[in-house]
Amino acid sequence: MSDYIVRATAANAQIRAFACSTRDIVEEARKMHDLSPVVTAGLGRLLTAGAMMGSMLKGDNDVLTLQIKGTGPVKGLTVTADSKARVKGSAIETQVMLPPNALGKLDVGGAVGDGILSVIKDMGLKEPYVGQTQLQTGEIAEDLTYYFATSEQVPSAVGLGVLMNKDNTVKCAGGFIIQLMPFAEDEVINALEEKLKTMDSVTKILNNGNTPEQLLELLLGELGLEITDTMPAEYYCDCSRERVERAIISIGKKDIEEMIEDSKPIEVRCQFCDKIYNFDVDDLKAMLKRCK
Repeated sequence: MSDYIVRATAANAQIRAFACSTRDIVEEARKMHDLSPVVTAGLGRLLTAGAMMGSMLKGDNDVLTLQIKGTGPVKGLTVTADSKARVKGSAIETQVMLPPNALGKLDVGGAVGDGILSVIKDMGLKEPYVGQTQLQTGEIAEDLTYYFATSEQVPSAVGLGVLMNKDNTVKCAGGFIIQLMPFAEDEVINALEEKLKTMDSVTKILNNGNTPEQLLELLLGELGLEITDTMPAEYYCDCSRERVERAIISIGKKDIEEMIEDSKPIEVRCQFCDKIYNFDVDDLKAMLKRCK
C-alpha cells in the first residue's frame, strides 16, 4: 500500500501511538485544488492528522471533521475523515504565497494566522460532539496537541510534516500521534518527553527513507513498541448527485422557488473534489416537490 497508518502501543499499553505516510493523499489534494506550496503544507498536515484521528473512530459510519478558521490569508482549512482513514479536504484560499518563516520553512502559521480549531465528531447520535480550542501557533501539530490536552484531556504529542520538491510537487508527507493513557507512570512520561526533545522533524525522518513503522521505532523502540495493525489511507470523496440534491432540498422551499423563477440551470461544485453537478429547472421543480 502507498499511504497507510500504523497503530501501536508501548510501555505495556501505557502509550498508544499512530504514525502514517500520506504523500499520495497530499499530492492528490495539491493537484485537485491547484494549491500553492504553503497551502499544500497546511492542508497536507491537516489531512494527515485527519487520517489518523479518523482511524480512532469506533463506528463504521462515524465521521470526523477538522476545521480551522484563521485570520491569515488562507482564511480556513477543512478536512473530513471516516473510520477507514479515508480523507478529503479543502482550503478557502488556494493560492496564498508567503516568504519562508524564520526557520527557512514554509510559513503555515503565517498563512493560517490566529483563530479557532474545531473538531466535530458525528457518531450517529442526536447531536455531533464539537470541541473547540484557540489556535496556539497555526502550525497545526501544536494546535492539535493543545486540543487533545484541553478538550479531550488526553496528554498527546502530535508531529506532522509535508516536504515539497523544487517543482512544487509533494516529496513526502506524514506524521504521528502519541497519547498517554491515564495510568501512565512518571518514568514512562519522562522517558517519552526526553525522546521527543531529541527527535528530528517528521519530514527529515521520512525523507531519509524511514517508514511509519521505523518512525515509531525511533520514538518508542526503547519503551517496548508493539505494532498492533496497519490500515490503508486514501484521499476519497463520497459526493454524489443524490447527496447534492439532498443539500439543495435542505435549503428550503423559498430558495428553490427563487431558483426556478430565475429559469436558469444551476451548477454546484463539490468543495472537496471539484466535481461539478448541473441541475436544470425541471430538476429543481422535482426537488421542490420533495421539500417538506
